[in-house]
Formats: sequence, C-alpha cells, structure tokens
Amino acid sequence: GYSLPPETEPNLFTAANVADGISSIFGDVRDIGHIESVIKESRPEVVFHLAAQALVRHSYENPIETYSTNVMGTVNLLEAVRRTDTVKAVVNITSDKCYENKEWHWGYRENEPMGGHDPYSSSKGCAELVISAYRRSYFSAQDGSGRSVSISSARAGNVIGGGDWAKDRLIPDIIHAITEGRKVLIRNPAAIRPWQHVLEPLRGYLMLARMQLLNGVEFASAWNFGPSDEDSRPVSFITERLTSLWGNGAAYEFDTNQHPHEAAHLKLDCSKANALLGWSPELKLPETLKWIVEWYKTFVNKEDLRQITLDQIEKYAKLSHTPDTLQGDQS
Repeated sequence: GYSLPPETEPNLFTAANVADGISSIFGDVRDIGHIESVIKESRPEVVFHLAAQALVRHSYENPIETYSTNVMGTVNLLEAVRRTDTVKAVVNITSDKCYENKEWHWGYRENEPMGGHDPYSSSKGCAELVISAYRRSYFSAQDGSGRSVSISSARAGNVIGGGDWAKDRLIPDIIHAITEGRKVLIRNPAAIRPWQHVLEPLRGYLMLARMQLLNGVEFASAWNFGPSDEDSRPVSFITERLTSLWGNGAAYEFDTNQHPHEAAHLKLDCSKANALLGWSPELKLPETLKWIVEWYKTFVNKEDLRQITLDQIEKYAKLSHTPDTLQGDQS
C-alpha cells in the first residue's frame, strides 16, 4: 500500500488497524522519484491505482492540488510502471464523473465523451485521456518495445460504506451530525447518484485484474461499475432512510444557501462488465444502508472496528459467491 498519511480523525486506516499484516508506505503520487523507487523495489505484477483528490467541493477550493494529484499523479504512476519490468496489469480507478454530463436519464457507456464541469470531474476526464495515451503509446507490443502490459481504467458510481470520514460527503456528513446531536444539513436533496456499497466495485476491480492477467490486453480498456437502475436514488432517499434506520431522534433539514455546481443526475451503464466479466451488483441499496448503520454504530459504541469490517467483507464475499482466487487463494 502506498498512500498519504490519513487526513481525517477518525479514519478507517487507524480505526480498523489496516496496517496490520501489510507493507504500508506513506508517500505522495506527485513525487515521481519516490513512487518509482517503491514500485521498483516491491516489483509487483499487478498495480491498483486509487490515489486521488476525490472531493468535488474541495476541487473548487484547490484546483491545482486536484489536477496535480489526479492528472500528474496518474502520469507518475504509469511512468513508474513503464520503468518496472515485472508489472503485467494495471487497474486505474478514475470516476463516473469523468463523463461529459448531459443530465441524461439513462446510463453513460464507456465510449461516451470525457468532460467535467468542476475541476475534480475534469481532472478525472484528463486522467482517462492520460491512461488511453499511455496504453497506446507504451503498453502494447505495437509500440516497438516488445512488452505488453494490460492497462485498464475503472469508473465507479458513488461508493458508500462504513469508515468514510471525508469532508463534504453525504454519509460522513450525516453521521457527524447525528453523533453530534444536531440536524443533518442536506445541500442537494433532488440530486440523483448511482449509490453502491464500496465492496461492489472493489470486487469488480479484482475480477478485472484477474481477467487482465489471464487474457492480457484483451481487457485493457475502460469499464463501468455501478448499481442497478433502482439504486440510482436522490440524496433525499439516502437521508430519509439512514436517519430512520439510526433512530434515536435523528433528523435532517434542507440547506437553502448557495453552493458550487454539482451534477443533478448521473447514472452508469454497466452492460460491458456484466457481459464480459460476469460482474453485477449484489447488495441492494436498502441493505447497504443497514450495513452502514451497523458499522457506524459499532464505532459509536467503541467496539472492534477491524472485526466489523472483516465480518462485512466475509458476509459480502458469501453473498456475491466470490471465487476463492479473489479472496486471496494463490493457487
């Protein structure tokens, strides 16, 4: 694992003792010398690139940080891979917000144009162009190097789940308000998003990496991972259901102040992942929200967060019939 130190308090990395049993290195993807030395030393076969400035509202306040992390960070990672001869597959995680959003009521497919109204969304569209250029220029046998590396990009819908404490994200904002005994303040109640438990796309990324290893550049392309149509719901649905599940007087109100632009409607078409990977979402949104409440109530009660996290992973693996090869069996 290569990441900046945790930026929030509390945070999942510390609370669930994620560092236990792994090699964890603190570093910045904008530092090409450091990330290249780490990758060359560890000599991986598979690389998952998730490092990002991932918040829309933060990108309005810090556009340079957003672009340097999301665009040049991706360039640096792919350069480090290019200079490391052990890598066979790279899964680059970008965002569903990489698309030029036209507020359609149907899902975007992988061949739709890139775009982005705000710096965050735009930076993810830029990252997709970087990935495509590197794939065609450096990671195919046709580039003259004789080396073929399978480079994909994965675009997930809005991921939610226990352990998220980021600022200006719906679930953490709700939990902060509830645990502090105040009403939840909701900015865009009518905005529709493709909500899904974080374990859903993570399973997709693992399945994609496996197919890249088995089939090489055949799977080196863009992939959507999002929920079923019925789970693309407005913010108001999430808020009402979550406060109801929490109980104990949890309540909310609408924020009528002016805020920076955020997309009103966004959905993904995941037909490609379903047809070619055999991936489809397993956990329905109402059940996802129950799991989230279960996790955060474990936190509030000061119980074992590592155990509840592992329990939910195991429960999800059984639900999704995840093959042993995706759960760590090296055979």
